[in-house]
Amino acid sequence: MFGMLPFDRSDNNIFDSFDAFTRDFFRKSNAELPAFRTDIRDTGDSYVLEAELPGFKKEDISLDLKDGILTITATHTEQSEEATQGSYIRRERRYGSFQRSFDVTGIDESGISAAYENGVLALNLPKAKPAEPEVRRIAIQ
Repeated sequence: MFGMLPFDRSDNNIFDSFDAFTRDFFRKSNAELPAFRTDIRDTGDSYVLEAELPGFKKEDISLDLKDGILTITATHTEQSEEATQGSYIRRERRYGSFQRSFDVTGIDESGISAAYENGVLALNLPKAKPAEPEVRRIAIQ
């Protein structure tokens, strides 16, 4: 029903028509899903960004901050074919680089921290304190 079988097989199931329609509809649309999914929560004094990166090692993930833009990059590298045993009938592992960028205007960039556990990258993005206008007394002569 959900495309779990590697071959397109039909048992004249009512759900097969629906699955075929959704596959064709989304295949032809220009809208693409992001490279990886993220959730962003407002905790009052900071934001928490959680990015789902299952199957990545911590060493495969890089965080770059430049000109108010935070970029998360995760890279899979393909293992040598010699290390694998047997012949594959179907191989669905994805290799390559995935990247997303976020505008961090209004964030205290020096206070950003990150942790990676169980396939979820969690970033703590503290909000920048609003600048208090400086009051200066001017002496009258």
